[in-house]
Amino acid sequence: MGQTLTEKILDDHLVEGELETGEEIGIEIDQVLTQDTTGTLVWLQFEALDMDEVQTEVAAQYCDHQTYQFDFKNTDDHRFLRSAAGTFGAHYSRPGNGICHNVHKENFAAPGKTMLGSDSHTPTPGGLGELAIGSGGLDVAVAMGGGPYYIEMPEIVSVRLEGELPEWATAKDVILEMLRRLSVKGGVGKIFEYTGPGVETLTVPERTTITNMGTELGATTSIFPTDEETKDWLSRLGREDEYVELTPDDDAEYDDEIVIDLSDLEPLIAKPSMPDNVVPVREVAGEKVDQVILGSCTNGGYEDILPAAKMLEGRTIDRKTDLIVAPGSKQASEMLAREGWVAEMMAAGVNFSEATCGACIGIGHVPASDSVSLRTFNRNFEGRSGIEDDSVYLCSPEVATAAALKGEIVDPRDLADELGDMDAPGIEMGSKYGTSADDPDLIAPDEAVDDDLIKGPNIGDVPLKDELESELAGPALLKMQDNITTDHIIPATQDILMYRSNIPKLSEFTLSRVDDSFAQRALDADGGFLVAGENYGQGSSREHAALCPMFLGVEGVLAQSFARIHKANLFNFGLLPLEIDADDYEQIEQGDDIEVVDDVAEAVRSGQEEFTVRVNDDWELTATLDASERERRILADGGKLSHTKKQAESGDSAAPADD
Repeated sequence: MGQTLTEKILDDHLVEGELETGEEIGIEIDQVLTQDTTGTLVWLQFEALDMDEVQTEVAAQYCDHQTYQFDFKNTDDHRFLRSAAGTFGAHYSRPGNGICHNVHKENFAAPGKTMLGSDSHTPTPGGLGELAIGSGGLDVAVAMGGGPYYIEMPEIVSVRLEGELPEWATAKDVILEMLRRLSVKGGVGKIFEYTGPGVETLTVPERTTITNMGTELGATTSIFPTDEETKDWLSRLGREDEYVELTPDDDAEYDDEIVIDLSDLEPLIAKPSMPDNVVPVREVAGEKVDQVILGSCTNGGYEDILPAAKMLEGRTIDRKTDLIVAPGSKQASEMLAREGWVAEMMAAGVNFSEATCGACIGIGHVPASDSVSLRTFNRNFEGRSGIEDDSVYLCSPEVATAAALKGEIVDPRDLADELGDMDAPGIEMGSKYGTSADDPDLIAPDEAVDDDLIKGPNIGDVPLKDELESELAGPALLKMQDNITTDHIIPATQDILMYRSNIPKLSEFTLSRVDDSFAQRALDADGGFLVAGENYGQGSSREHAALCPMFLGVEGVLAQSFARIHKANLFNFGLLPLEIDADDYEQIEQGDDIEVVDDVAEAVRSGQEEFTVRVNDDWELTATLDASERERRILADGGKLSHTKKQAESGDSAAPADD
């Protein structure tokens, strides 16, 4: 039997396990990336592991979330990250140079490579045949030290693309259609491998839009084969020698297949406040729009902004609507400027922003109260924009630009008919792109300006958890609904995220979006549990969402199901993730006394799957621990950092490679 493209790359990097669905495998990692909201912990953990030098082919540190440097805490973090990159041997991308996924795609991503990144949208370079996976920062730190990355072998699903996109339909509509069909939980435990004749009709930038936002499906990653389009893209970057032909075998077998006829697609839009709340644009046409933002790691490239520029040429935006362009990289801005498009857009009323993640996580360009914001971003979780009662829609650059011109949501096909002289812009590639060789904002390891760590007063140590105890008991500290995101657990707004290197302070904001009294109650309780519905921890990869509850004394989480990255982070920080059924979830009340009846430490180490949980001494439920033998050792030792240090202290010189 032949292999899928995914299996070929995994097989080439396999160091432990078998490529059997559901089995744990360990793979060698070629590249790692991290960014400024997660990177400080990555490097502090790398230091705590007593590592001297990065072992992967490429390691890159990007500063892309809080680039505005609101006070010394942000600037100190960036200085520390620059010093860590210089000390340990990583590339350093300066604040304002662009979003990690875009800059990495432009400079380092390559077919056939594996990558681990401490950001959930790390799968972006799957559009050019790289197998890229988002993870918690501690997993990245271990991978940088030469250790394998462990993951449960996902199902591999073929997404067969047929036909060709019609005018005004875009790659954004492809992934919105996937979300409409599958929901934000439809990709959990799966890798989406795009196949079929429609693939060759899409450029690499279009493919990376799809792989980037595949994260919103809950997927492990998404990937495209390589072909002439891939070779052409790399050639424009001056990296054609990195091209490798990668395709699945003709007789490859997939776990499932989804068929999308591109020619049937039309402009789509995700309504508030979930990326899967997708409808045709015409269904919500007429809704007044106060703000439009073009950009993000999903649609912030030159090829994404150029169509908007063409639509705006000779026109001006509606007087009641603000249009902001936040490019994905400085390179995109420079290319547009050299061609005169920046001036053209400014003349139309556009406000250009720095190349940053900012507005996507509520840092800058926060919408007004009781207003509608259209964004070409990948997430519209409630409150993520920086204001609690927001109304954020997700759409393509073409739909967003049409709304800015009209002042209301409008299908661009209808606007084109109304104006009479606006053609569908299509997608146009730049003739040549810059490279790392001439990028003054990307500092290579051999150009490092620091060789010692520089820690400001807001940068602390990574707290360690003690070994798992035999008895776990405490109150149900908080009961939550389905689809609690990492933004709910640790908000990413600038007033909170500036403390990302100061865990005692950051922990004060834990779950404040759900219950602003939670942190103090958790500290006062000195132990306890979180209770949640399905898909707990979806969204960002930020490990603070596990680390801060651990710091507050939380012992475990009882949930109907967990998002992949967050569940791994719970193991990494020694919190017990137990799955419960819907009936038991409904019966548990906040404040109930919870006790795990078993000898927890022994049960975890011995491989026990079912645990008896007693509630209020009145009734009992059965909870399940789905964990590999390796994850159980990590959990029992108090988390991955404690586990790895324990191995090193015991004389196991292969500790990083084991975990």
